[in-house]
Amino acid sequence: MITVHNLHKDYGKKSVLTNVSLAFPKGCITSLIGPNGAGKSTLLMMMAKLLEPSSGHVSFDGQNISDIRTAEYAHHVATLRQSPGFNLRLTVEELISFGRFPYSRGSLTKQDSQIIDEAIDFLALEDLRHAYLDELSGGQRQMAFLAMTIAQQTDVLLLDEPLNNLDMKHAVQIMQALRRLCDEQKRTVILVIHDINFAANYSDHIVALKNGALSFSGPAEQVVTETNLGNLYELNFEIIRSKRGCLCNYFN
Repeated sequence: MITVHNLHKDYGKKSVLTNVSLAFPKGCITSLIGPNGAGKSTLLMMMAKLLEPSSGHVSFDGQNISDIRTAEYAHHVATLRQSPGFNLRLTVEELISFGRFPYSRGSLTKQDSQIIDEAIDFLALEDLRHAYLDELSGGQRQMAFLAMTIAQQTDVLLLDEPLNNLDMKHAVQIMQALRRLCDEQKRTVILVIHDINFAANYSDHIVALKNGALSFSGPAEQVVTETNLGNLYELNFEIIRSKRGCLCNYFN
C-alpha cells in the first residue's frame, strides 16, 4: 500500500514537512489530524502525486510513485481536493462520470454506466441524479464529488477535508459512507480531518502532525488519549468513552 519515506517539503526557506516516514494500513480509514499549518494537506498531495517532495519519496506497493505514470496511478489512487470546483454547468450524473475518465477517456462504456449507477446508489443520490451542481446545497454537492471519487474504482481514496463546511447530518453521512467503503469493499481511505470526534469514532488509524513533523500515529483506540491530544492541540482534553463511542471534550 502507500508508504512515505523521509518526506520533506520546503516552500522557499520555509519547511512545511520534515522527515516524515509512515506506512498506511490497507483496507482502513486513516485520519490525518493536527493544527492548521501542520502539513496534513501537503502530505496528502504528495501521496496523490500532485506535489513533488523536496526530498524523500512515496511508494505504492513497494514502487516509487515517481516511476509510475500518472494515468496508471489514477487506476489505483483517487484524490478529492479541498473545495473542488467545476465552472461548467453539470448534473450530478455528469460529474460522477468524470470518475471514469482514467478508463474510458470520455467515451463511456456499458460497464462505466453501471459503475456510475452503483456510485449513485451507494450514496443514495438517485433523486439528485439529474440535478445541476449549482442547485445543490454544500452537503449534497460534496456527496456528489465523493461519488465521483468512488466511481474511479481505486483501491485508495485520498480526501482533503471532505467534511469542510458541512452540517452535522451531511458530515455523518459522508463518514458512514467511508466506513462502508472500507468494511464492505475493502477500500483504503486516507483523509485530512479537523473534527477530532469524527476522527476518533470512525477511524481505524490516526496520524497526527504538528509543525510539519509527526507527533504520533497508531490505532485510534490506542493513540486517542488526553495526553496525546492535549500536546497536539495545546488544549485540555477530557475523553469520555461509552457504548455509543468516544467523546473528546475540549470545552473546559
